[in-house]
Amino acid sequence: MSRIRVLSMVTVLLALAPMAGTAAATPAPRPAAPYCYEEPSNPTADVSDLKARFTGSNWLPTLQAMYERRWPSGRGLAVAQANDQYFDQFVQKNSFEAMAESMMVAIHEETHMWDLDGSRTSWNQYTSAWITAARQDLKIPLHDGFPRREILPLIKDRLSDSMDGIYLRDQTQGGYHLQGVTAELNAGLMGLPAVTVVQEYIKGIGASNARDIAATNLRYLLLYLRVAKSNHAAYWAQIKNEPKLREFVLTEFLRTAYWLEKSAPFKGKLGSPDADRITATNYAPENLAILQEFTGRQVRTDTQKNCTT
Repeated sequence: MSRIRVLSMVTVLLALAPMAGTAAATPAPRPAAPYCYEEPSNPTADVSDLKARFTGSNWLPTLQAMYERRWPSGRGLAVAQANDQYFDQFVQKNSFEAMAESMMVAIHEETHMWDLDGSRTSWNQYTSAWITAARQDLKIPLHDGFPRREILPLIKDRLSDSMDGIYLRDQTQGGYHLQGVTAELNAGLMGLPAVTVVQEYIKGIGASNARDIAATNLRYLLLYLRVAKSNHAAYWAQIKNEPKLREFVLTEFLRTAYWLEKSAPFKGKLGSPDADRITATNYAPENLAILQEFTGRQVRTDTQKNCTT
């Protein structure tokens, strides 16, 4: 090969190669667009005709029609679970008001029944979650985990003490892993809107801790993630590498903010003052930091807490 031809080839190769000291151009990842959690509800829709026709024996079609007008996600769940033999055991049937008030427990428990059905969930391995009538997250990987009682040292107050006694200090319940944490939070986030949209019919104390349940179980999830990172590095790496779980955690955080805001005008009947105090701790810097690290998203802390930045 002639010297001229060699020089020509070298010139071409140099022209095609990146310049010395520079890297090949790689497009920067686009920042994710802001996302706000919302869902349809119409808490002022007229249900007076349903109240007038209520007999107790027609509780199921009545609550389905009630939620069809006021909260479609509740209607969807009530239709999906219509054949559950235990459904009516959670419903008070002596009056329309009693039925409405019992919906916190009934919808909470039926959410468990749907989420934890063996066709959708394998205990400690993967879970499913009814979120809205249009969205159900299926088979979210969990990779087992560790007993949730391990978060107790991070709770420095007594704001959630009554629930801590049930879910964390109890010998059996305290041994539940991430499955228990996510299941209780998701059920709480169905029980809260279930009574928020019918709050004018609530006359007693049957729904008086609905806001506390949501706020407390979000607290448990955030603390669980913190303990996972600090004490269980291998497990932390596993779950942080699961996009479906990361998306689910973000959704549940924003969803909690959404329904706590929607229910705030009725906090006297739907929760104790501790619900707002627990919520304030959920927005402490260390909790927002673990949420951001796990999900890769920042959330707003202004009047639109149901949104990312």
